[in-house]
Amino acid sequence: MSNLVAIVGRPNVGKSTLFNRLTQTRQAIVSEIAGTTRDRQYGKVEWCGRTFSIVDTGGWVVKTDDIFEDEIRKQVTIATMESDVILFVVDVMNGITDLDTEVADILRRQNDKPVIVVTNKADSNELIYNAAEFYALGLGDPVSISALTGSGTGDLLDLIVSKFNEQRSGEPDDDGLPRFAIVGRPNVGKSSLTNALIGEQRNIVTDIAGTTRDSIYTRYDKFGFDFYLVDTAGIRRKNKVNEDLEFYSVMRSIRAIENSDVCILLIDAERGIEAQDMNIFQIIQRNQKSLVVFVNKWDVVEEKTNQTIKAYETAIRERMAPYTDFNIVFGSAITQQHIFRVLERAKDAYINRKRKISTSKLNEVMLPLIESYPPPSTKGKFIKIKYCSQVPDTQVPTFIFYANLPQYVKEPY
Repeated sequence: MSNLVAIVGRPNVGKSTLFNRLTQTRQAIVSEIAGTTRDRQYGKVEWCGRTFSIVDTGGWVVKTDDIFEDEIRKQVTIATMESDVILFVVDVMNGITDLDTEVADILRRQNDKPVIVVTNKADSNELIYNAAEFYALGLGDPVSISALTGSGTGDLLDLIVSKFNEQRSGEPDDDGLPRFAIVGRPNVGKSSLTNALIGEQRNIVTDIAGTTRDSIYTRYDKFGFDFYLVDTAGIRRKNKVNEDLEFYSVMRSIRAIENSDVCILLIDAERGIEAQDMNIFQIIQRNQKSLVVFVNKWDVVEEKTNQTIKAYETAIRERMAPYTDFNIVFGSAITQQHIFRVLERAKDAYINRKRKISTSKLNEVMLPLIESYPPPSTKGKFIKIKYCSQVPDTQVPTFIFYANLPQYVKEPY
């Protein structure tokens, strides 16, 4: 199971720069203007054979200064609930500020989560010595880094990995059963679909409950189906958090998506596909999970002609292009219309995900296609693809094509 790391701290301490450094991307926009980053940043980090997810809470503030602190406090609280390790980033050049102290107070109360104080912008030995001031936050030894140059980030990654628990309570044994996750933005009908599936004949489904920050696995064994339903709804300590719903739903979705094989993405038929739907879709895509789209609340749509359905499907696939190889089901969780069709499509996607194709069959199909559409020549050199085979024991079907000049095969081909 993948671990989740949250980067927290006041604005302009270098959270987005650290995010880009650890993920080895330029995904987060970096600027000296506080609050530049408006979109939720989510990425993957690989270090010493371990892969984990990381979320940057930077820039999630409102435009007015009077509730500046409230917004930061809200996001820090949610991040601590959802993550496994917290990186508390501070600016070693400015020292401890009142906002740093307030964030530290929140983090000290979350005594079940490892917190690493990251003293950023330590670009010289003199500044590294200044990091001793941050012992006053009461959160342990500060780790000095420079996110801009990368100095100290290797030691930081070693420390992060050492904080992960190898085993988590609540995760079922690897018994070969598929894991389906119901995901989507707030108020799209996730709980209604879950209740429609497991609300009746409760005696033939069993809950395997995780901790407050993990997913819940429900064994669904009826009507010819047998799988785990990965769900995070209703298990969060929300009574003390006036949460930002969008941030909260993304944090929950990350956990559910990573713990699944197939994701059932719910879209509101009345509102259509929105930016938050695309955020969750991109997380599914980055994690290489199979997908089924369920257009929920179809019962309240007045015009239900074939033309309407076709136009709706086209709009969804155009937004998600070039990743268009997934099934779309129209239905309603409230009236239970086509909810079992969703499960059938999810089962088909799982079977395709686990499919093994023999080398002889693969070459029989692929080589004639390659011959009809060969790779374009590069620098006067002609590329000859000789044969292909499927790589065994991979998360998703993966294939190797053997060629005389593989270095000249370009990404578009």
